[in-house]
Amino acid sequence: MTAVEVLTWNVQHASADRARLQAGWLTGAGADLLVLTEVGAGAGQQALTAALLAAGYQTHTPSGGSGDYRVLLAARDGELEPLPEVRTTHLPHRLAAARAHLAADTVALVGLYVPSRGPRHRRNVDKRAFQDAVTRLLPSLPSIAGGGPAVVAGDLNVVEPGHVPHHRVFGGWEYDFYRAFPDTGLADAYRHLHPDTVEHSWIGRSGAGYRFDHLFVTAAHAHRLSHCRYHHEPRQAGLSDHAALTAVLAT
Repeated sequence: MTAVEVLTWNVQHASADRARLQAGWLTGAGADLLVLTEVGAGAGQQALTAALLAAGYQTHTPSGGSGDYRVLLAARDGELEPLPEVRTTHLPHRLAAARAHLAADTVALVGLYVPSRGPRHRRNVDKRAFQDAVTRLLPSLPSIAGGGPAVVAGDLNVVEPGHVPHHRVFGGWEYDFYRAFPDTGLADAYRHLHPDTVEHSWIGRSGAGYRFDHLFVTAAHAHRLSHCRYHHEPRQAGLSDHAALTAVLAT
């Protein structure tokens, strides 16, 4: 049986040197498709892209955004067809979309990097506007693969309802954003396979954990999920402050 492995990871606006180390870990991990978030503009992005290209990946990063963070998509041993028409009306460089034509399957890949809560004078302004723009876009995403699976992944900067531990900082509108994914036909891959497991992808200064990084697959293809897990090794090694998340789709 063949399979497609997707990996999403917040690379924490790495410098060029750390980006090259990240690329080494990524190529060793061997995933077919990558969704990398919080990719900083400039030397770090250039070093990461160059290292992935040298390792045989095709890459796509949306333009614009000046010095803001963005999303990088990559496909190994396949053709990556950018989908510029799939875009948000707010901070469009924080969403990347492409159709990955692999030997095993064609997968629509959408990467998201939701803004954090922001500085005091703009508390939640960009976060809420971007989430609203993504929510309006979500109903169209399950169909962009043309019958194949669609994967939407990245750092959403929100946790699921019922998250353990409970974090009082999140409002109802943030939980509604998470709920918008299953409401539009996208299944949380980790929760689909691990309905009762407590897991986190980012650890705060107090030691409390947050499951910020998510991977959704079209519900019609969720039965093809064979594995989904968080990888804490790159976080523990100091390559990023986030764990990576992988999911495997049987084909």
